[in-house]
Amino acid sequence: MSKVVPIRRVDARSAVLEAAKELFAARGLHEVTMADVAEAADVARATVFNQFGSKHALVDAITAEVLEGYVMLLDDALADRTTPTPVLLRTLFETMGRAIEENERFFRAIFREIAKVSLGLDEGSDVQQTRIRALDRLLQLHTRGQARGDLVRDRRPEDMASAFDSLVFGTIVHWLYEARGEPLHVRMLRAAEILLGGSAADRAAPTPARPKARRKRR
Repeated sequence: MSKVVPIRRVDARSAVLEAAKELFAARGLHEVTMADVAEAADVARATVFNQFGSKHALVDAITAEVLEGYVMLLDDALADRTTPTPVLLRTLFETMGRAIEENERFFRAIFREIAKVSLGLDEGSDVQQTRIRALDRLLQLHTRGQARGDLVRDRRPEDMASAFDSLVFGTIVHWLYEARGEPLHVRMLRAAEILLGGSAADRAAPTPARPKARRKRR
């Protein structure tokens, strides 16, 4: 019987999360038990249950952590006050695509959980709260983009933020669960162009101000 080395509570939680993520990536979500996680994390099985209570709670915590990474990307975009908004949005699409490509099997399991929250099947969870925070950041980014003149102003920023969110997650889900022959980040960049083709200010006005200047000369 292997000896379980006592570790601090915070360290135990981190160890359990990291072990669970590695196991989910290697075996899939449904093939991993809490006992498997405890063994991989080198903690007692009771420690895993003390930290998370159930496998569902453990999966919820990991899913919230994944979405927290999305929030951090949005925070970085908001902190950048010089780069045009369309460039920031393209970068978000591409960065997320490349990150998911690196651990496809893990994200395939996790995005099922994100889908439940998006459909309102897991209300009140940490995941839902993190999704709400992400949508708030998206709204701030689009509102600022309109104020700076980067994005068209004839659409509600709430609608543009919702469209962005739907296109991001929809593209990822289609790539994860359908046959495909191209990297996700390539598909994500194409999706970004579909979105920005109608919302980037520099593409929205076909004849910007020149006719007015000519009339003044007359």
